[in-house]
Amino acid sequence: MLEINEIRELIQLMTENDIAEVSIKKGDAEIALKRMGAQTVVHGVPAPPALVSPTTSAGSAAPQTPTEAEGLLQIASPMVGTFYASPDPNSPPYVTIGSEVSEETVVCIVEAMKVFNEIKADMRGTIAKIVAANEEGVDFGQPLFLVRPH
Repeated sequence: MLEINEIRELIQLMTENDIAEVSIKKGDAEIALKRMGAQTVVHGVPAPPALVSPTTSAGSAAPQTPTEAEGLLQIASPMVGTFYASPDPNSPPYVTIGSEVSEETVVCIVEAMKVFNEIKADMRGTIAKIVAANEEGVDFGQPLFLVRPH
C-alpha cells in the first residue's frame, strides 16, 4: 500500500500539474485519486484476500473467525483516516446498533487529508456491532461495523 506521504506527494503533483485523475497499483493494492473541483477524493481498492495454504492433517477444517461463525459481515475502512460516527459533533450518529442499512446507507465518515469521505454500507442488513471508536484513527481494511445480513 502507498504510504500517506506518497499520497500527499501525488495530490500535490496533481494540483500543480492540473491532473484530474490518477490510478496507481503497488503490489496487490490499488488507489485512485480524482480531483473534484478544489478537493481530491481518495478511493482505495482492497487487495484480494490472501490464499490459504491447505492443511496438512486430513479432515481438519480451518477455524472460523468469530465474525464468520456468527454470520456477520464487515464494513471495512476503504482508506487510512479518522472515523466519525456523525456528520458533526452536534448531530446523532449515522447508524447505531440495530439500525437497518441498505447498499446506499451512509454509515460514517472517514476523513483523510482534510477530505471527508462518506462511507456507505454497500450491503443490506442490521448493524450488530460498531467496532471503530468515534474520532479515532482507522487503517485501510480495518473493520468499522459488523452487519447481520438480510
